[in-house]
Amino acid sequence: MKRAQMIGAGVLVVAAGMAGVAALGGFGHHTNVPAANAIVAASVASADAKAYEVDAVHSAVVYRIKHHNVAWNYGRFNKFSGQFNLNVENPSESVLNIKVDAASIDSANTKRDDHLRGGDFFNAKEHPELTFTGKTFTKKSDTMWEVTGDLTLLGQTKSITVNVEDTGRGAGRGGSEVAGIEAKFDIKRTDFGMNYMAGKGLSDEVFMIVSFEGGR
Repeated sequence: MKRAQMIGAGVLVVAAGMAGVAALGGFGHHTNVPAANAIVAASVASADAKAYEVDAVHSAVVYRIKHHNVAWNYGRFNKFSGQFNLNVENPSESVLNIKVDAASIDSANTKRDDHLRGGDFFNAKEHPELTFTGKTFTKKSDTMWEVTGDLTLLGQTKSITVNVEDTGRGAGRGGSEVAGIEAKFDIKRTDFGMNYMAGKGLSDEVFMIVSFEGGR
């Protein structure tokens, strides 16, 4: 029982993450905009100079998981990188690429963090990164997008769909351009082989918040 309690604050994931990816008590589905904004395939190769580079100092990858089916426990990942660009004028040039360092998980408890990095959870030595690569981008409203892409966790890659909010664009220091996005979504960790204590002290579902600021 003590072991279960120590693990409670911990599990992501996807990421990436942040952290499936149906909107997790986050953003609901919005009414489709005209056909001109329908789903458009976006090549991974389009991560060009137009993409914003994630500023990790002003960004966050946060998760929550339920302990004993009574209380939410929160944690974060402290090391991550990526590029993004929600291209309104040409959605086919949109980009969303995320890399999260699995060993950087931080549940505010050193003993629990060590357990989370091990084989019961993230197995960070064998699978050091969680990644997400956006494949298709659908503009749903002025600020909301639907992004379908590949989430890789524990060496398994699955297609997920995430609702992403365009949270703002503006001028940064030194004449740079800055922009922000935020995604909130659910995944089932057992879909990726993370089965430890699923439904037996820890929820299978993990809620992810990925909030990025980037510059170019």
